[in-house]
Amino acid sequence: MASNLREPTMNRSQILKIAEEHSFLVNRFFDRCAEDVSRAAGRVVRCIQQGGKILLFGNGGSAADAQHIAAELTGRFEKERPAMAAIALTCDTSALTAVANDTGYERVFSRQIEALGRKEDLAIAISTSGNSPSVIHAVRTAREHDIETLGLLGREGGEVRSMVDHAIVVGAQKTSRIQEIHILIGHILCEAVETELFQAR
Repeated sequence: MASNLREPTMNRSQILKIAEEHSFLVNRFFDRCAEDVSRAAGRVVRCIQQGGKILLFGNGGSAADAQHIAAELTGRFEKERPAMAAIALTCDTSALTAVANDTGYERVFSRQIEALGRKEDLAIAISTSGNSPSVIHAVRTAREHDIETLGLLGREGGEVRSMVDHAIVVGAQKTSRIQEIHILIGHILCEAVETELFQAR
């Protein structure tokens, strides 16, 4: 019986080309922006030290990144240590669909920040374009409530770049490469928190 399985359409050289592109962009980004990431890590550490929580949000793959980072903080990254307060505003389907249905999708995150945010918190906006209306509205609401804001952005940073207190911009054009660097930054932030606050454990 003949197999219907097709041979892989991507060969070794194509895969290596993608990996090389990834490595090049990672190295270029950290050569230019390591200090920005270091300052962002300091903001996350300070927020948690002061009893605040991390509020993360984004759309699509950035929503997945928000959930990933929140899980590393509330669960564990590499160390056994107390849980840290972090909420991905992408997870409550009842809240998301109610707000989207009643007031428009652009308010799905801002409404939650209005409800849950406090001055001691840190809002982390994740967007590969920096122009997502839902992210823009959320950052605006955070600032109106005196909540410090950090943007993990891509390309030129979009509108969000000038709105946040601290912007980290991955100056690549492909969404996939931007997201790969965003989650690496997220892991660095988590490791920085564990190292700074729980070094002796």
